[in-house]
Amino acid sequence: MNVLLVEDNVDIGDAIAAHVIADGNRVDWCMNLRDAFRKLLSKKYDLILLDLRLPDGNGLTLLEDIRGGNDDVPVIIMTAQDQQSDRLEGMVRGTNDFLVKPFDLAELSNRMRLIKNCTR
Repeated sequence: MNVLLVEDNVDIGDAIAAHVIADGNRVDWCMNLRDAFRKLLSKKYDLILLDLRLPDGNGLTLLEDIRGGNDDVPVIIMTAQDQQSDRLEGMVRGTNDFLVKPFDLAELSNRMRLIKNCTR
């Protein structure tokens, strides 16, 4: 799978990118919304791993833009925000799944596999 990782924390981003690559996927990693928007204009992705709190805004803005363009690429939100209202807002705006940090990388792999199998 071609995966777009949008995560501003270097340690978390490194760990996720390395893990996703070790699972046999390709990863493009962006640390802000501006770069993520650019990547989405130039490349098709099979999955987006999206943080919410980014230096230049909220990841939900990117999710809204994706869904507003009728793109059904699966999106997994990854965030330290664990409020029920945050989860509901993500679901309303079109996320496929929601992981609260810190999470186990094996759980991320399992969720990615489920999404991959559902989109076949």
